[in-house]
Amino acid sequence: MKKLLTTFSLVAIILVTIAATITDTKSDLKAGFVVGNPEIESMDKLSFGPEGILFIGDTKKASVYAVDTKDVVPKEEGGEIAIKGFDQKIAASLGTTTDKIKINDMAVNPISKNVYFSVNVMDGTPVILRLKGEGFENVPVNDVSYSKIELNDVIASDAKDKWDRDLRIWAISDLMYHNGKVLISGLSNKEFGSTFRSIPFPFNDAQEYASLEIWHAAHGAYETHAPIKTFDVININNQDYLMASYTCTPLVLFPMSDLKDGTHTKGRTVAELGAGNSPLDMISYEKNGQKYFLMSNTNRPVMRIKYKDIASFDKTLTEPVTVFAETEGVPYDNLPFPYVLQMDNLDATNVVYLQRTSNGDLILRSRSIEWM
Repeated sequence: MKKLLTTFSLVAIILVTIAATITDTKSDLKAGFVVGNPEIESMDKLSFGPEGILFIGDTKKASVYAVDTKDVVPKEEGGEIAIKGFDQKIAASLGTTTDKIKINDMAVNPISKNVYFSVNVMDGTPVILRLKGEGFENVPVNDVSYSKIELNDVIASDAKDKWDRDLRIWAISDLMYHNGKVLISGLSNKEFGSTFRSIPFPFNDAQEYASLEIWHAAHGAYETHAPIKTFDVININNQDYLMASYTCTPLVLFPMSDLKDGTHTKGRTVAELGAGNSPLDMISYEKNGQKYFLMSNTNRPVMRIKYKDIASFDKTLTEPVTVFAETEGVPYDNLPFPYVLQMDNLDATNVVYLQRTSNGDLILRSRSIEWM
């Protein structure tokens, strides 16, 4: 009997050891991660990849970090969100006031449906917060499992435009994870500054980037220096395209296959969405078998664009739009949501957005796609 118990004990020890080994083994995506302080200087852009990996764009250091949030408990639904005075709540959680913080970006973890925010505090402290009810959890970034890549040939840290505005903030204007790569728009220090980067993940030394040229109908000129403000990837006839939106406000398609390292690529302008405006965020969703894109803006309501209208538009805008704020090309609908600053897909049937209301209140709200 004693021998039998000893055998059972040995088997139990082996099983526990195997389970611990499996638990501690890093996935292929996290195999190159290290534990420590990544020393992030600015929390500018956020985007989630697989396995709870959060990508953080740091414009000050011109670097992208992949952080293991370990937030991988799955949920099907994000739950209802309706929070008023959102900036006041964030400021209070950080022990400061709203004039001392800047909410830079928002991203939803597609696994847990938790909502994350990047915040820069006036004293220079960058913070990641995770929504918990109507409060927040501080997501540590000084002792984490992470990897990073420093971007090559970025715009100089002291570069200014003709109005003496800082250009380094456009070193990373948008980013997303797509099909095993981190896609990044921004400005480089090259002659043609508008740049699109495609970086394999896990990070290694590979770093491809192409310079971009567009026809800007509202300006009546070809341009190579304005950065993409926000983008998505759209598949048309089994080919992936970068769908990029710029200030003032051309919508441009670039075949992803053309965006090769060291190339200069001219996009196909498919819409002029109205001058005097800058895009802020772009997401996509499906409803009743149809795909849609939503784009939020500085000076216009959220625009809803049908996938089928983009896919069927085979023309290229090549003539100036001479009437201020007039539109041309792919049509869109104005939704009754002005001053939406951030958007993301909360779950399969809801989006979440951050909006400044007419009375100045900053609200965070979820909404069914049936009403988008």
